[in-house]
Amino acid sequence: MPGLPSLGGLRGRTTSRRPDPVPIPVPLSAYVVDCAVYVEGERLPGRFTHTQAVEEVRERGEGFVWIGLHEPDEEQIQGVAETFGLHELAVEDAVHAHQRPKLERYDQTLFMVLKTVRYVEHESPDTANEIVETGEIMAFLGHDFIVTVRHGNHSGLGRVRHDLEADPERLTVGPSAVLWAISDHVVDNYLDVTDHIESDLDQMETMVFAVRSSVSAEQIYLLKREVLELRRAVMPLALPLRRLAEGYTPLIPEQVRSYFRDVDDHLTEVSERVVNFDELLTTLVDATLAKITLQQNTDMRKITSWAAIISVPTMVVGVYGMNFEYMPELEWKFGYPLVVSLIFGACVILYRIFRRNRWL
Repeated sequence: MPGLPSLGGLRGRTTSRRPDPVPIPVPLSAYVVDCAVYVEGERLPGRFTHTQAVEEVRERGEGFVWIGLHEPDEEQIQGVAETFGLHELAVEDAVHAHQRPKLERYDQTLFMVLKTVRYVEHESPDTANEIVETGEIMAFLGHDFIVTVRHGNHSGLGRVRHDLEADPERLTVGPSAVLWAISDHVVDNYLDVTDHIESDLDQMETMVFAVRSSVSAEQIYLLKREVLELRRAVMPLALPLRRLAEGYTPLIPEQVRSYFRDVDDHLTEVSERVVNFDELLTTLVDATLAKITLQQNTDMRKITSWAAIISVPTMVVGVYGMNFEYMPELEWKFGYPLVVSLIFGACVILYRIFRRNRWL
């Protein structure tokens, strides 16, 4: 047919395909929150890249670098890892996050993981779906640097950096002072969160033992899960802080160890409160289940009492509904009112008996 291409022409054609999109590389500066050089407790003016900062410190032979990163990927953190000589296993943990609090030593570098927590505001503990939000801070500590990697939007360290820069005497100690300040900041947040949770538990306890309680065991268990999330952040941190306070590494000088002991004392207080929260919630769950069981027993007694009362007229009506041939009461003038009176009297007697025994 004219106007149609030949079969050979169709075979010779090839369909065009769009090439796969090439990912656009994101510069490291997009992940760097701040990079500073501190000499004799003072921050040097100007902006530095991580390579420039290290070169500046090592040319001077004094001071240290503090670089903060926020949720970098593997490609972007690689340059920082090569510059500071970070171990590949620790770098992998810092990128993927979801680590438990821990302290590890790789050659001349210390790697520490801390869990951050934030209290989620809500109207009432019996309607909240989330009370504790968690994040992470990873810290790489060397003799002339500290690299912090944050995960989560609530784990900012801007206030910590500002407070340290306002107190140059502490920064003269070196990067270990920064690690202490971060640990102290995290544990202080634990105390704030436990204060809020304690208020929620007091409110929950009042609602559970109220006369007309609307709190369910499921809601208490949900709060217990949130406390468990806080416990997972708090409890494993005790051993790393204790090791730092006891001289686990020469990177922590003696004058800083006493500050870590103070942080460990605060963490112990938080741990004890969290354990008490967990025990109280377990008690509240048991109390709620006991109240439900008691209410069910009360309802069953009421149902049984009314069934017993109703059985009296049911039995009498059943007898008279059999239509026996010889039933003298049917011909008696006062038969009907007498039977009704007997039924009513029997029901009243049963009602008073059950009422006296608190079944009704």
